[in-house]
Amino acid sequence: MNQLPHITKAFTFEGEVVSTGLYGNGHINETHLVICKDGDKERHYILQKINKRVFKDPAGLMGNYALVTEYLRAQILARGGDALRETLTLVKTVDGKNFYEDETGEFWRATLFIVESDSFDKVERPEQFYQSGVAFGNFQALLRDFPAEKLVETIVNFHNTPDRFRQFKEALAADVKGRAASIPEEIAFVEAREGFMHLFEDAHAAGKLPLRVTHNDTKLNNILFDKHTGKPICIIDLDTIMPGYAINDFGDSIRFGATTALEDETDLTKVNFDISLFELYVKGFLEGAAGGLTETEIGFLPEAAIMMTLECGERFLADHLQGDTYFRISRENHNLDRARNQFKLVSDMEKALPEMHKIVEKYAK
Repeated sequence: MNQLPHITKAFTFEGEVVSTGLYGNGHINETHLVICKDGDKERHYILQKINKRVFKDPAGLMGNYALVTEYLRAQILARGGDALRETLTLVKTVDGKNFYEDETGEFWRATLFIVESDSFDKVERPEQFYQSGVAFGNFQALLRDFPAEKLVETIVNFHNTPDRFRQFKEALAADVKGRAASIPEEIAFVEAREGFMHLFEDAHAAGKLPLRVTHNDTKLNNILFDKHTGKPICIIDLDTIMPGYAINDFGDSIRFGATTALEDETDLTKVNFDISLFELYVKGFLEGAAGGLTETEIGFLPEAAIMMTLECGERFLADHLQGDTYFRISRENHNLDRARNQFKLVSDMEKALPEMHKIVEKYAK
């Protein structure tokens, strides 16, 4: 039974709903594009069902969502920007809430669709990756004074890499699908880097690495670019907004963007770390952050690229061991392919680490 007609009536969409359809290729939430007509005006909205299996506290998540978008809106307006295009705008329900809980206990939210925009799964032009660095650096700058203690952890220990290793070891020990025996090299790759995984948590415990409000999923395809100018206009996918390390936001961008292939490419000869794209992103990110990072944070940027790539590969491998329960798959061994892809990048980055540090020092001056 199609629930969408009932769901759409719960929101204050302007005009009559004339079409709905699945939209995008996200791994987690179910996303629909809703088109409404009001006379000769056509309005577009994004309607999403929040994945409760991943996000255990949807109400807390939406509290974060509302607080951050309202804060960003105020910051954007204060500098003369267009808040309807430069941040996401939540559409209220008919009873004034930021989300709707249906009769089956599922949670839904709606936002304005930002028209005349594009997103990209892979860097198509070097300038694009530089601009994305500026965008995420600026995102950090805009939220620099936001009180992080107001936010809940939407996924506890989301980018706590030692805790991800613990989860990986639990998945390995359980081996519910009997897959461990066929992947000894991948398992050994993760286990050999356990010590490195503690680097950031140890630095934070020593008071050297501050907590900030972070996006925690800074892939290129979470930026909308203006179709006409090619400039970044809006950061999207705010489900994982929470306190974290700014360097992890940087590292996840490098993981996803400074590569020569998509993250599920199976031919590893096509998967390479692109140091020139790393340099472009460093330049853009530090420009966008506008001097707001500490010396320690800047010094850890190369390690953050490795850390986030390793953590992501570890998560893909754990999900493969658990029977693909977290990330959506479209073929057999999809998560294993993703893990192998990420581990190839980690190996490349480890070899390039001295050069990466020289690049950071160049733009930190």
